[in-house]
Amino acid sequence: MLKAVADPSRYRLLWALSEQELPVSRLAELIGAHVAATSQHLARLRAAGLVTSRRDGTRIYYRAAGRQVRALLESAVLAGDAAGAPEGAVEAGEVPAAVAQERPAAARTRRRPIVEH
Repeated sequence: MLKAVADPSRYRLLWALSEQELPVSRLAELIGAHVAATSQHLARLRAAGLVTSRRDGTRIYYRAAGRQVRALLESAVLAGDAAGAPEGAVEAGEVPAAVAQERPAAARTRRRPIVEH
C-alpha cells in the first residue's frame, strides 16, 4: 500500500480523492499529466485497494476507498513532515503546499514505455 502512495502523482491524486469524487479528466488537470498517465496511476491505486470507481455513461469517477485512505495520508505527513505542511493544515483538510505545487516528472518529460519481451 505504501509503495502505491510513494509516487508524488499518486499521493496528490489520493489527497484530491479523499475530499471528493472526481472524473479522470479533472484529476489529470490537477496533477498536470495526460489522461492516459493519470489512468495508469489510478489503476495502481485501485489495485492497492485505495480507490474505487464508478461509471456514469462514458465517464469514470474515482473516490477514496474509505476514511482509512485519508488517515494514511495524514499519517504520512505527520510522520515525515516530508511535504512541509504547516501545523494544523492536515486537520483543516488542506493539501500540503509542496505536494499541491509539485509537478510530476511524467508531466515534465515524456518517458518511453517499458516493453517486456
